[in-house]
Amino acid sequence: MSGSSAASGAAPCRFAHYFVICGIDTETGLEPDELAGENFEQSPLKRTFKSKVLARYPENVEWNPFDQDAVNMLCMPKGLSFRTQVDQRDPQFHSFIITKEDGSRTYGFVHTFYEEVTSPQICSAMQTLYQMHNAEHASANPTSSSSSSSSSMDSLASSLDEVDSPTSSSSSSTCRAAGGYDSSRDTLYVSKALCLITPMPFMHACRRFLSQLHRAVTAATAPPLPLESYVHNILYEVPLPAPGRSLKFHGVYEPIVCQRPGLGELPLADFPLAEAFSLLGVENLVQVFTCTLLEMQILLYSQDYQRLMTVAEGITTLLFPFQWQHVYVPILPASLLHFLDAPVPYLMGLQSKEGTDRSKLELPQEANLCFVDIDNHYIELPEDFPHFPNKTEFIQELNEVLLSFGMSAKTGAPPQTRSSPSSTPSTPGRERKTAALLQLEDDGRNGNLAGEELAVLELLQGNATLERLQALTKRTGVTVARVDALRAGVKAQGTDGQGGRTPAEEEELRNAKLNVQLREVFASRFTTMFADYEAFVIQSAPDLESWLTNREQMHNFDKASFLSDQPEPYLPFLSHFIETQMFATFIDNKIMSQWEEKEPLLRVFDTRIDKARLYNVRAPSLRSSSYQRCSILKESAHTIEQRLNKIDHTAIHPHLLDMKIGQGKYEQGFFPKLQADVLNTGPTNNKWSHRTMTTQRRKDRHRQQTEHLNLDNDLKEKYMQEARGLGKNLRQPKLSDLSPAVIAQTNWKFVEGLLKECRMKTKRMLVEKMGREAVELGHGEANITGLEENTLIASLCDLLERIWSHGLQVKQGKSALWSHLVHYQAREEKLEQQQAESPVPHVPERRKSDCSIALPAPRVSLIQDMRHIKNMSEIKTDVGRARAWIRLSLEKKVLSQHLKQLLSRQALTKKLYKRYAFLRCEEEKEQFLFHLLSLNAVDYFCFTSVFTTIMIPYRVVIIPIKKLSNAMTTSNPWVCVSGELGDSGIMQIPKNVLEMTFDCQNLGKLTTVQLGHDNAGLLAKWLVDCVMVRNEITGHTYKFPCGRWLGKGVDDGSLERVLIGELVLPSGEEDSGRGCRTPPLQRSPSQVRRISITSLSGRGPKPTSAQIQEAIGEAVNVIIKHFHKPEKERGNLTVLLCGENSLVAALEQFFHHGFKSARLFQKTVFVWDFVEKAVAYMESADQMGDLRETAEPLGMTCQSLCRYVNAINSTPRNIGKDGKFQLLVCLGARDRLLPQWLPLLVECPVILRMYEDTALLRDRATVNSLIAVLETLHDFSITLEASLVKGIDL
Repeated sequence: MSGSSAASGAAPCRFAHYFVICGIDTETGLEPDELAGENFEQSPLKRTFKSKVLARYPENVEWNPFDQDAVNMLCMPKGLSFRTQVDQRDPQFHSFIITKEDGSRTYGFVHTFYEEVTSPQICSAMQTLYQMHNAEHASANPTSSSSSSSSSMDSLASSLDEVDSPTSSSSSSTCRAAGGYDSSRDTLYVSKALCLITPMPFMHACRRFLSQLHRAVTAATAPPLPLESYVHNILYEVPLPAPGRSLKFHGVYEPIVCQRPGLGELPLADFPLAEAFSLLGVENLVQVFTCTLLEMQILLYSQDYQRLMTVAEGITTLLFPFQWQHVYVPILPASLLHFLDAPVPYLMGLQSKEGTDRSKLELPQEANLCFVDIDNHYIELPEDFPHFPNKTEFIQELNEVLLSFGMSAKTGAPPQTRSSPSSTPSTPGRERKTAALLQLEDDGRNGNLAGEELAVLELLQGNATLERLQALTKRTGVTVARVDALRAGVKAQGTDGQGGRTPAEEEELRNAKLNVQLREVFASRFTTMFADYEAFVIQSAPDLESWLTNREQMHNFDKASFLSDQPEPYLPFLSHFIETQMFATFIDNKIMSQWEEKEPLLRVFDTRIDKARLYNVRAPSLRSSSYQRCSILKESAHTIEQRLNKIDHTAIHPHLLDMKIGQGKYEQGFFPKLQADVLNTGPTNNKWSHRTMTTQRRKDRHRQQTEHLNLDNDLKEKYMQEARGLGKNLRQPKLSDLSPAVIAQTNWKFVEGLLKECRMKTKRMLVEKMGREAVELGHGEANITGLEENTLIASLCDLLERIWSHGLQVKQGKSALWSHLVHYQAREEKLEQQQAESPVPHVPERRKSDCSIALPAPRVSLIQDMRHIKNMSEIKTDVGRARAWIRLSLEKKVLSQHLKQLLSRQALTKKLYKRYAFLRCEEEKEQFLFHLLSLNAVDYFCFTSVFTTIMIPYRVVIIPIKKLSNAMTTSNPWVCVSGELGDSGIMQIPKNVLEMTFDCQNLGKLTTVQLGHDNAGLLAKWLVDCVMVRNEITGHTYKFPCGRWLGKGVDDGSLERVLIGELVLPSGEEDSGRGCRTPPLQRSPSQVRRISITSLSGRGPKPTSAQIQEAIGEAVNVIIKHFHKPEKERGNLTVLLCGENSLVAALEQFFHHGFKSARLFQKTVFVWDFVEKAVAYMESADQMGDLRETAEPLGMTCQSLCRYVNAINSTPRNIGKDGKFQLLVCLGARDRLLPQWLPLLVECPVILRMYEDTALLRDRATVNSLIAVLETLHDFSITLEASLVKGIDL
């Protein structure tokens, strides 16, 4: 995709840079290719031998230096292959790509054919190899186990070679068995490759040129001109078409036409997308595309190199306006299999041997791998993977585009480029294509088109009523898209062969039109999804230099605001996508475009967004998740057709060159040795080479000026590379140099990259989680959604999997981390057994005195955590178990500690990992554990909140105030624990037992405990200090303070209390984490500990009226803030209503101010008594008719207050007077009645008896301001937890 930029730089505009010939070097003879995973079990004709670059013209091009090793390796990825006269020897075509370290790309197009071997030395060498091979086989059948190697990479290489590809004809196999190759009887053929290396991917043009060149060699008569003329012409006399123009040049027999998109169009992509869609099926292709966007590891697998290239280029083309930023090797030569070990995102293509089974493939890491078996139309996706937004409608639209080009089983095969016979030896191209398609379209899981489309259309067109109906719908402005698509499709097929084009050109035009329409559908998805992206780009730097220098520290994109602006269904995908490198680079390019020329893809994309804005002033509708179809399909296809109809430029015809006569004599079937002297230099009088020189001079001048103005260019380039962040220094390992030193250096780069990525990820997780504090510390954006947190944790899991699979000796299972853990567990359990057999004196443990008096601290045990995970029947795979274990360790704040413990067993690490592996680089490993340790500074609930259906053991401890008194209660106590996900139900506590455990489906974060007893027996009073509850898997401990009596006749007569919980910090954490802790979710800004209201009367300083009013304001404020947070981030509302410093607590203080509660020689009076008396007064007044005169609404309010109070009093629960007041406040807040009830209580004469004159409740101004404050809660819908309102019948 960056081909366009590669070509537009200093490179002069030549169509092709090199013409290369690869094949056998008769001087050096047969050299086995050890790197290609050699397997000497195979017959010599099947083995791979080294190929060489035999010739290249010109010798070198300064702006694109020739990389001999890479070109040789990619022209013949399997090395030389030999055939005899009985084998199939169809020519094959494939393309390849070389990505330079700076990300620029060069394309290669290769035509491979078989040429007879004339060298007697090579024939006799082959015969000798056969005799040796047969002798070995006759003497003994050696077992294969000896050859298998411990390295997963070697086993991968050998598994690819294990299966001898079955030969095409049965006669050949019998002849082979009889002795294979015999020089007296057989003719030997060897592969030879002709290759064009070009700056831009004009695949069709190059394919046609090379196949014509080959035809000239095999034809019965010599070609019109020597071959040198044609090669010279394409190297020096054919220019690149200018943007938006078409070009015609001449091959050996026929003219060839190509065109290049204009500046406002999608960049050039000449690989047939239709083929990629028909190979994978629409749905599969969209899934693989989504994996690519999320930067997973993608491995394409096929026997055919051209298929690998078509799918890889197809998918990366569709990414517009984004670009793949990581390792990209669409054809991975056999000698480079160690690349699959790369612990970074990659997109690679691996050639499969015929008949090799997928199960034989031992890949180093599969936790995050998308495996694409192209030949079998089958894909394997990573677990937990979000769908592309509007996937169903998107697939439907793609299907309609394909259908409109007649890509449906009934109408024959999809476009097939007419050229050399097909690239797979089995059947002629056309039949193979059709067969594959029929099979595909019958295969439902591919999401492909069904074959009945034509029949449907015939039915529609033959039916007059339906025709009339359709005309009617048209008139009323309803479109019948489906029928139109069908009609267009059939028409598209009917109009073939018009305009005097040959069928081949017609085919090519259809291909190009289909390509561009499919790409437009993808591009329009991004235009819709990111229509407003500019609004969220943060441009903070004054100039390029300062931006580049501080790139790492800066936030370039306001992710949280962007996500909060998106439709809910898009979020799972978008939250992942905006964390990718390709999105970061896209935003970097946007920011840099203020100082330098816009990157071409960005320019096109921005233009499209502006255009979309002009056409429809998209107001709020923008946020809807309704699907918007692409509107420019017709015009994009039309542009392409226009360009082909009117050829803008015709290149010079091939002509006779000034060369020695007699050399390069024509000999049928053999490619001649070309004359280098005429091919190494181009003409000097060429008008467009002159044009290039002037532009080149102009560019040089411009560059010198900018160098004076700007940074030193090298320095800038260095900054740029650095600025591009992670994984980039690994973007393209060098293909050609395979010395151990270079492999070691590549691995070292991987290690550095992983460490850097770990630093960035942990920092990002901290910054997001610490929110406001982090912003104050200067870390950029605040607030994190639950969704974003999940995304970050998922990417941490992925990073850990990649680290654990780097440098593995032997692959076991799909998750390298879980496999290591299982090994560790096995060793530890073995050690435990041995220790159990040799007794050790037991040292009693000293108990720490801390708040969790009766709850001993849970033992931190890595193996115990593993056992918990293994017991979770919901998780079926190793990858899932590893992720659950990481989440659990994060939540328990022991991730770094556990991993340190895991890696402390050095012998195990040495056994499992090669020397260069990340986990064996001591210093990096330490830094990595340190980065993970920083995550302990924040609270995660990433295990509890994800695994919501698992059973969890809980431990409950009830702590009485007097050590003895209540261990002796005669009543039957019970408890019910509630959390955000449900409650445990009422559980009886065995008599005189203060501790119990119970198993229950995950309750989530715990919120309340209901504690009560049945008041039976003589000692039925119970003074409880608090209740502690611990989740035995995550170790989270909650404290539910009580500090009150439960019993009739004591305190407020309550037999049951609802206690509000708060998370207890593990001991020792208060000191270590004090400086950098997030405030715990549950607590509002702390004031004095809430005192039981009865004690207010006597002891301790009473709060002043100012303090009380402030407390009410603060409590209401906190509730309003709660509702302003995104739903997934809100804490627990019950705590804000009933906990410490809550609304209920503040209102209790308000009602208590000036309350005459203590009576001499009488029992204490409670606020609830006042409420009851006021209600009794209202009811009696109502009966006497005093309230009749009052305004109607007031009468209604009276009735509502009486109804609520009576309902609370008649509840079967014994919740005591304070509990009843709490309930009234909660119900009043929920039903928005509190502000209406207050005036009634204030007006009631009872107030004069029960309150002093100075009481706040008797101060009109204060009461009015309180009403105003409470009314602010009316904007929010308050829902109460079931444990609060149980048994209330309104």
